[in-house]
Amino acid sequence: MDIIRIIVAILLPPLGVFLQEGLGKHFWINVILTLLGYVPGIIHALYIIIKR
Repeated sequence: MDIIRIIVAILLPPLGVFLQEGLGKHFWINVILTLLGYVPGIIHALYIIIKR
């Protein structure tokens, strides 16, 4: 399941974080990072998914 989350995180970072954490603070941080730049959103999403 982690591989699917990683693929989703690369394509749409907030969705990958949502699948891992739900609608918590990490989701909203990721939305802001993705709006500021796509790459920071991907890095944050991968960090959230891999850390568990």
